[in-house]
Amino acid sequence: MKKLMLITPMLHQGGFERVCVTTARLMQEYYDVTILIFSDKDINYDITGLNVININVPSKKSKLAKVINLIKRIVKTRKVKKELGIDISYSFGSSANYVNVLSRRQEKVLTGLRCSTDMEAPDQVKLFCKKADQVLSCSKEIMRQLKRDFGYERSSYIYNPLDVDMINDKAKDVVNDMPFGLDQSRNDHLKLIVSVGRQDYIKGFWHLIKAFSIVEKDNKDARLMIIGTGDWTGYEKLANDLGVGDKVAFMGLKKNTFPYVAASDLYVLSSNHEGFPNALLEAMALAKPCVAADCKTGPREILLSESSYDDLIARIPDGSSTDAVIEGEFGVIVPDMSQEVDLEASNIEEGERILAGEILKMLSDSNRLSDYGKRAFERAKGYKPLKYREELAGILRKFH
Repeated sequence: MKKLMLITPMLHQGGFERVCVTTARLMQEYYDVTILIFSDKDINYDITGLNVININVPSKKSKLAKVINLIKRIVKTRKVKKELGIDISYSFGSSANYVNVLSRRQEKVLTGLRCSTDMEAPDQVKLFCKKADQVLSCSKEIMRQLKRDFGYERSSYIYNPLDVDMINDKAKDVVNDMPFGLDQSRNDHLKLIVSVGRQDYIKGFWHLIKAFSIVEKDNKDARLMIIGTGDWTGYEKLANDLGVGDKVAFMGLKKNTFPYVAASDLYVLSSNHEGFPNALLEAMALAKPCVAADCKTGPREILLSESSYDDLIARIPDGSSTDAVIEGEFGVIVPDMSQEVDLEASNIEEGERILAGEILKMLSDSNRLSDYGKRAFERAKGYKPLKYREELAGILRKFH
């Protein structure tokens, strides 16, 4: 059995980390799989039955410390690759990609570019392309950009796996900290909007909070719940300054987000960068209607039909955002918004008003909510783990 190493910095929280763990489980049928991580701090995913090696070189902040860290990670990873006799190594994300390509021995190397932010550093993209046998991405957009901007042909895209049954099963877990006096049965009149993600500028949560403040003026039953790790102090102040502090709940990190999302009425993604947003897909697996910003990669491929996606690409071939709302087959796309964090309550941009309008349109029409929820669920069923397993196995076999 060939030996496959998957490299990711941590297993704390994040889309590609979850995909890494899922990949390890799915590939065990074909490979002797090892996950290599740089730090085991706050592992948030079930790694039972998986071979996980922690080289214990956690991240540092200063530039010099980062350089020293990189060297340590390369040396330790190369040693592990040699000791285990790794045949193929596949890395998830830029920091793991650096270590993977620079620790290369005789094994085949695959690098993963999984977010549009990965594409904003041309020098590192060129390095990952030059030193890797193949680049894997999780969206057509990234593959198109590699070809268009870098002339790189040795790339493939493979959509993230989604276990719809598992998600719906975990959504049944009982939780006792639903906000606003709600319970999971939702026998109430409130309209709950939810979004999941860490506190990071790429998630654009200030846009969502400002849009919600507009929604709340027209719909006093609206509530907003944001789930994810990070320091939310600035966002809490923003909500208070906007007069909606008592109607916005910051839930922090939840090991199982699904019961909370299942109890919501609408999922909103306000990101300005994504790869292939797992949280959006997970909400769709729970039959939640979705409104999403047309950020650089991901949402449009999920929420639009193939013909609508092709039409958008034909109209805007450079991958820029739509300038108008698109009522997609599986969800609603709104124009992308600024990536500059703005926690000033008096500054409301046009994109936030458009987002608010689409949220209100959803919340005011129960038939629309139900219809988009059903379509979202049907779309989610198309991202089956077994399909991902066979597609990835087919790619990896090329390197035997």
